[in-house]
Amino acid sequence: MTHLAQKIDQFLNEVILKAENQHEILIGSCTSDAPLTNTQEHILMLLSEESLTNSDLAKKLNVSQAAVTKAVKSLVRQEMLQAFKDKRDARVTFYRLTELAQPIAKEHQHHHANTLETYKKLAERFSASEQATIAKFLEALVGEIGK
Repeated sequence: MTHLAQKIDQFLNEVILKAENQHEILIGSCTSDAPLTNTQEHILMLLSEESLTNSDLAKKLNVSQAAVTKAVKSLVRQEMLQAFKDKRDARVTFYRLTELAQPIAKEHQHHHANTLETYKKLAERFSASEQATIAKFLEALVGEIGK
């Protein structure tokens, strides 16, 4: 195995370890003191933008509805989410943030922005040509992983 292939293998294994049982990978640590999972914080962030149903959340997060139900129930119990029925179809339940959850949702959004800023700063260490090669490699790697 070449040195680069070993580095790629090591990188992917680190990503797997870091991402285990998480919806996403964010750089740095969370500054909210709330005892929430990354997925729960991401749900709060999504609901800060619009009211959504359990199914909507599952699609946006690319997780099962059961996983969303578990996370949402916990957030409702902690009084961070409020359920309400659709006015046109009472069978449909939407969720919205409570005041308690607003700062946590904002912090998670900020965490996303910081992560993207870190990626940008890392990329700036490389020339435009190198960045193009890195982007091309990442696209090819994602394609291979998706096979």
